[in-house]
Amino acid sequence: METLYTATVSNVGGRDGDVKSIDGILEMDIKRPLEMHGEGGAPNPEMLFAAAYSSCYNGALMAVAKRREIVLPEHAVEVSISLNQDGNNMFLSGKITVKAPGMNHDQLQQLADTAHAACPYSKAVKGNMDMKVQVLV
Repeated sequence: METLYTATVSNVGGRDGDVKSIDGILEMDIKRPLEMHGEGGAPNPEMLFAAAYSSCYNGALMAVAKRREIVLPEHAVEVSISLNQDGNNMFLSGKITVKAPGMNHDQLQQLADTAHAACPYSKAVKGNMDMKVQVLV
């Protein structure tokens, strides 16, 4: 195994604190969302996870399309991450939505499913959180 890159980010203050990468590129306050009785107005952990996941997944989607020599039209990948509670148990779930207007639905679904199998974030959460994949054309 060869490590290509390692990101290191620290947090002070938990959900109402700040995060900072060791190289100083990322530095921001984070706030508990209004829905969790916070003040909102700043990113939160689920939002940051969704942003990272959507970027990684879209890269996998484009790589799969290129390998298969399929022209992927202008498209967007939307990832929703939910923080759920069942009694004292907290857990994440999510949904990946691939939007590619004008593309064949079945072909896009096949690309989306293959990208889900290839994406490092999808591999990391596999078996640990429920992730649904849907396509809109």
